[in-house]
Parts: sequence; C-alpha cells; structure tokens
Amino acid sequence: MTDRFDILDAPDEFLAAPLRLTVDLSAIADNWREMARRSGKARAAAVVKADAYGLGIEDVGQVLYRAGARDFFVAVPAEGVTLRPYAPEARIFVLSGIWPGQEDVFFDNDLVPVIASEEQLAFWMALLSERGPYPCALHVDTGFNRLGLPMAEAIALTDDVSRPASLDPVLVMSHLACGDDPSSPMNRRQLESFRQVSAAFEGVDSSLAASAGTFLGADYHFDLTRPGIALYGGEAVNGVKNPMRSVIKAEARIIQVREAKAGETVSYGASHRLTRDSRLAIASVGYADGYLRNLSGSGIPLRQTGLAGARGAIAGQPVPVVGRVTMDQTIFDVTDLAAHGVRAGDYVELIGPAMPLDDVARAAGTIGYEMLTGLGLRYERLYIEGDD
Repeated sequence: MTDRFDILDAPDEFLAAPLRLTVDLSAIADNWREMARRSGKARAAAVVKADAYGLGIEDVGQVLYRAGARDFFVAVPAEGVTLRPYAPEARIFVLSGIWPGQEDVFFDNDLVPVIASEEQLAFWMALLSERGPYPCALHVDTGFNRLGLPMAEAIALTDDVSRPASLDPVLVMSHLACGDDPSSPMNRRQLESFRQVSAAFEGVDSSLAASAGTFLGADYHFDLTRPGIALYGGEAVNGVKNPMRSVIKAEARIIQVREAKAGETVSYGASHRLTRDSRLAIASVGYADGYLRNLSGSGIPLRQTGLAGARGAIAGQPVPVVGRVTMDQTIFDVTDLAAHGVRAGDYVELIGPAMPLDDVARAAGTIGYEMLTGLGLRYERLYIEGDD
C-alpha cells in the first residue's frame, strides 16, 4: 500500500524545505470518532490546547468541528479566540480559568472559564453579581493536587445561599493522576471522590476522563470525555498497544553524506568513536526544532542508563543517531544502507509510520506529548485529508 504521507503533488516550497511536517487531518478526525465510540453514552470533547498539541489549532480545530466535536478545551483565552471562527457553535472551555482584565475576551468570544481555585471563584462570583448569568465550569481536585477547588468547598457551593443565583455551572470536572496506568489504585480512589462531586451537582454535566481515562471504561466516562493525546496518534495508556492512527510525518533533509574512518570521532565532545569505516548522513534538524538533545546517540547522561539513542528511517530502514544532537544538525549512521541508497538532498524520517512518535519519545526519556508540542517553527507544513 502506498504511504499516505508520500505526497508527490505537494507545493514546491514543501518539497524543497529543509524540514517537512505532514499532518493527516483525516487521521485526526478518525481518531476523534474512535474516541467518541469508546466514550459510549458520553459525548467526546476535543482538547486542542498548545496549538492542538503543536499541529495547528486552526486546521485541527476545523476538521474536528466538521467531524462532530462540539466541546473543545484550550489552555488559555488566546487559544479560544483563535479557535472560535473555526468552531462557531461549539462550547470552548478555557482550562486556566479567568482573571481580572480578561472579562471582555471571554464574553466577546463566548468562552467558558474553568474555575479552578478559590481566588478565581471569588472573582467570578463578584463578576456575575455585576454582569449577570454566564456559563462556567468548575474544576474540582480529587487527589491530583494540581488545579482544582477542594472537594468540600465545591460541594458546599451547592447549598451556599450567599452565592449569586447567576452562578450556574454547565460542567463539573476533575482530572486523573494515574489514568495511563490502569492498575493504579489511585484511579478508583479518584473515581469514588468524583462520584460524590457529580452527585452533589445533580443535573450538571460531569467529566473525569481525558484520553487515558476514556480507555478505563464506562465507569469513568460520566457525561463528557476529554480526549487529547489520542487524537494526535499518541499512546494514552502505558504498556498497551496503541489503537490510534498515526497523524504526522516529520522529515529532515540530508545536507551531506560523508565517509569516516574507524577510530575517528563524531560530533561535539568526540563522544562517539567509530568502530568501523562508516557513512554518515548529516540532516538539517536539531534541538531548535524539537529534536531533543536527549535523542543523542552518545555524550549525554541519559545514554549512561543503557537506554538506546534515537533512530531515523530512510526508505523505511532504521538509521541510528550517532554522537550528540546539535542545535541545527543531527548525524545518522547510514553505513548499513545500500551504497547508493542515500544521498544529499534525500530526507530522513524523524517521526512517522516507520518511527512511531512514542518510540522516539522513549529514546529521549520523555513522552509523546513533549515531542509533539515541542515541534519548532522551521517545519514547512502540509495538511492532507486523504482516505488512507
């Protein structure tokens, strides 16, 4: 089958770019539909914070809206403002909540603040007293100890006669600390706590599960799930085969292919010494482009743990990173490819069908979220909506 990321009729600026990023919007839409199916009776929202996990909130938001998403989550108001024209009838929740000076941004763009602290709650109730009814969500902490109103305070709101009558939340939510580990007892403890919250806010939509929580099953779904990383093809649950479609292909042009002798060293610090006569491909990508220094083949503390460095792929064949990743360039060992199997001007796949996102992330000692959101500005982007 033809690789759907092999685009022959792409614009010249894409075909010639030093760095290329192909984003399959149809795969993102399919992933949302799959998460909606797995959400059972609950509705599935779409989390598009951090510029849709680095892939572009305008294009991604629009395709998710067309696919049927009507609830979106962003991190800050500016992201909601950017998204609004592409999701005109959607509810857009802002996870960082609202602060003085942001009122007009929220009201003018129909954004829903997620009230996540006592300070925000006090400000919000005072604002409602002046302006009248406006929807909000309440984030309640059930054990994460990050954002969220204390459980007792949140539940007390339901009987607080001093609160403005206009305080009428449309959603109450919490977040799992260990959703990516199905065996963790923390999941069940948080579930039981959130059930108390949900029961106290009878008639208000409830949401506990992000991507990982959705995979935990119907008990965790409540009224609304909040898939994020799963939409972008990343692994949501540790140790489980990833059922989501891959979404991106990131590539870097090979600037030079050079010969090097056994005994010579490679890259900064001379940390890698060649054990054989080698061919090295120098690609135009580095940590300025989100190809993390921790992906280096040698010369960094992470390699001392025994974890192997990253690999790229050329024509589907893996090629290891050698030496340290630098700001703008990375060196790959292509000795095992056919003598004329790679030349200057070819491209090495950094992340994609042959180099899964989370495999690359593990080589860096991190997670797919960081790899995606860290993609730099130098990639020429191409958005496709093919069938396969």
